[in-house]
Order: sequence, then structure tokens, then C-alpha cells
Amino acid sequence: MSDASVHHVQLENRQRAEITGVTSVESFDITEFTLTTSAGVLQVHGADLHMKHLDLESGHVIIEGLVTGMQYLPESKKKRGLTTRLKW
Repeated sequence: MSDASVHHVQLENRQRAEITGVTSVESFDITEFTLTTSAGVLQVHGADLHMKHLDLESGHVIIEGLVTGMQYLPESKKKRGLTTRLKW
């Protein structure tokens, strides 16, 4: 398994989340990040969240702010982008 496909989550004092195995960032704002990882879709919830580091080539993301929760979503619950939500 390559380093980019190995998935780890490390949370330090609820202020900094370091995540590996990230393949894409689906959406983000100051209260929620939705990331696709090698282990599934991960949502990070919190307040004043911001992306400190992003390197999709290595699959490494650092999110800072107050983290209040994390959850893995079933594939069918993955947030859809704006273009897939619009009905033509």
C-alpha cells in the first residue's frame, strides 16, 4: 500500500486534525469539511475550521479550529456537488 492510500486521523487537543489517505476535498466551510479518503467519506465538524495544509499528491491534510466531531458517511450519503443537485 502506498503512503498516499494509508489512512490515519490524529486529533490534537480538539484544535488540529491531521489526516492522511485523503484523495479529494468534496466541500468545506468554517463549520464542516467533507473529505474523500482511502477509508471512505469523512466529515469533520466544528467551529472556525480552516485548512492549514493540503497536499493531495501525498494525501495529507491539516485542519485547524475547534473540532466538535468526526464521522464516516455511507457512500450513498456522500454530499453531492452543486452541479449534481441542480435539476435541468
